[in-house]
Amino acid sequence: MPMNVLHQPEAHRFAIQLDGHVARVDYALRPGAIVLKHTEVPDALGRRGIGSALARHALDWAAAQGLKVDPQCDFMRGYIDKHPEYQAGSLAHGA
Repeated sequence: MPMNVLHQPEAHRFAIQLDGHVARVDYALRPGAIVLKHTEVPDALGRRGIGSALARHALDWAAAQGLKVDPQCDFMRGYIDKHPEYQAGSLAHGA
């Protein structure tokens, strides 16, 4: 199922709103990089691939902006571990 990921730069987050809940990735920008600070998917939205959709969107956005990724969130670090196509841009993976 395609998911509509919203980029909310004023709140420094990417979000998916679904069934009255909000799943999100919070970030901070620094010169040349995006720091992925926290990922939250409410239990009611679990097991639908929402965290993965948020991760893909955030990582693709960072790459399109020419930013390296600093995944301080365990979920994002784990996602990058499992998806080698994102490792070249990850500071945690030697970028």
